[in-house]
Amino acid sequence: MKLSSSLYLLLATSLVAAPETKREQNTVVLDANAVANLRLEFASAEPRPFEDTAFALGRIESRPGATTALSSRISGRVVALSATLGESVKADTEIVRVESRQAGDPPPVIALRASQAGVVTALNIHLGDPVEPDAALLEITDLSDVHAVARVPEAVAGRLRLGQTKARIRLTAFPGEVLTGELVRLGAEADPASGTLAAHFRVPNPDGRLRPGLRAEFALVLSSRAEVLSVPREAVQGEGTAPRVVFTKDLELPGAFVKTPVILGATNDRYVEIVSGLFPGDEVVTNGAYSLSFAGGGGVSLKEALDAAHGHEHAADGGELPKGGAATAGASASAAATDDHGHEHGEETHAGHPERPWQIATGVLALVALALALTRRATPNRKET
Repeated sequence: MKLSSSLYLLLATSLVAAPETKREQNTVVLDANAVANLRLEFASAEPRPFEDTAFALGRIESRPGATTALSSRISGRVVALSATLGESVKADTEIVRVESRQAGDPPPVIALRASQAGVVTALNIHLGDPVEPDAALLEITDLSDVHAVARVPEAVAGRLRLGQTKARIRLTAFPGEVLTGELVRLGAEADPASGTLAAHFRVPNPDGRLRPGLRAEFALVLSSRAEVLSVPREAVQGEGTAPRVVFTKDLELPGAFVKTPVILGATNDRYVEIVSGLFPGDEVVTNGAYSLSFAGGGGVSLKEALDAAHGHEHAADGGELPKGGAATAGASASAAATDDHGHEHGEETHAGHPERPWQIATGVLALVALALALTRRATPNRKET
């Protein structure tokens, strides 16, 4: 059996060509401009106290007993009104004047004052309106502290403890801010339709900006563990059934980030437990990690970055070249890339890659089988005489 020169060349190049290594595939190298443009931020993988939390939704409400009504003790009409709905008032401030229906010249007028400091949360009168004794003219609510009321699933409600359970509270109205509340009250009964129980968390509100009705998200702290290796949630990438990864800083090369597979444990509203894949002190990308998944095309290659950092040439995957340097590797690649057509093909060799024995054996067997098949097709069938 005689193999053509093309088949010999194919066999030879399969033995010297190697697939990309995991290091090259999983490393993103960026220049300084790219790093600045992505606005990357970093955090360390560290053993830290880790809180197990449960998620709930709810709203801000005024605390029970915080609202007082202002009323007149006489019949008459409103002749002065100095407050508007939503306005903050101080205690003992004159708000309403009522002119009596009793005869007089002029008729008797009484002043109604705020019984407490707070916000006007209901206004039932206008200037000139008639008033009757004991009718609520307006309401004033003390909002110096409020209740953040969470609708807690029944499965979680049994783990809450009055005076002990804390919650981290985030409001749609104030993105990026986290408030802290303490559990002070549980609802008298569960809602059968939603299967939830109301949990009231007291939240200080010294500036009065937390108003009843604002939507809130809760992270209810149920328990805590010490020294749990974890990273911020935004560092972890991947969704669905895809493996989870983080981008870690390369220890030697500035601007290089390695996509590192990780196995996760518990997750709370701030951190993710790392079961394996990272060591304490590893620096991971937080802000910009998602964008980093698509970066690298406009930056420098891993080879170029390592060449500049170490002062000598490397293989395309960042590995060290064999003795003899780039000249030897270049000559080998050139020889392997020239075929019997008399011209060179694109460079496809990966110098400096240690080959795996099973890869070589598989390639050789496949090529031998191909050669046998081609030889049989080229040999004409001979009839027996």
